[in-house]
Amino acid sequence: MDSKFSSQTCHHAARCDEKEKEDEYLGEDFLPSKLGTKEYWDDAYQRELQAFEDIGDVGEIWFGEESMGRVVRWLDKMKIPRNAAILDIGTGNGVFLVELAKHGFTNLTGIDYSTSAVKLSHNILEKEGLSNVKVKEIDFLSFSEELGSFDVSIDKGTFDAITLSVDAKDDGKERYVKALLGVLRMGGFFVITSCNWTKEQLLDIFSNGFKFLHELPTPGFQFGGRTGNSVTVLVLERI
Repeated sequence: MDSKFSSQTCHHAARCDEKEKEDEYLGEDFLPSKLGTKEYWDDAYQRELQAFEDIGDVGEIWFGEESMGRVVRWLDKMKIPRNAAILDIGTGNGVFLVELAKHGFTNLTGIDYSTSAVKLSHNILEKEGLSNVKVKEIDFLSFSEELGSFDVSIDKGTFDAITLSVDAKDDGKERYVKALLGVLRMGGFFVITSCNWTKEQLLDIFSNGFKFLHELPTPGFQFGGRTGNSVTVLVLERI
């Protein structure tokens, strides 16, 4: 499938719809967008935090509930131990951590660079009685060994946002790969969900230190006589 055709197609949620309208594809990268700024996500999660405090609304589930179920089913299929160390990169409201915990996983860590997101995650986890789930305010690109090492790392949209950042325009992808190599144990798994990058592009970006294992099925679409997927989900293994 043509990479430019699929990379410009992003229909899964309101924020990606907004990004599709405002961003232009430029070669192998996207032009910088406000969706790649910390200010945008601080404001967005501050509104969601206020909504949670007012009416108990946990906010948007990035890529929808099915995106969580898709990954959980893969974890089950691979018989990932329930005590495996799992990192949720760009955890947002932490709802995916809640889903994983309810599914029996006991060694969970979420990180986000937004103070409001981290506070919202803590509040939601506290309401669910999940005090053993760790959430830390960390910029993933500023990798620190204090984060620890993990058996599974999961990204649902964070890599997309990073590659829209003006601050990371020149080296964001390389810094992300370096950070990922730093936190993922040898033989560990990286599960990435993206609405901007195709399978071929992601395999090229993560060619250093990873090998392709699986592509998880996602809903397809037809447009102008062509078929494709608006979301790509890949599983890579650290080598």
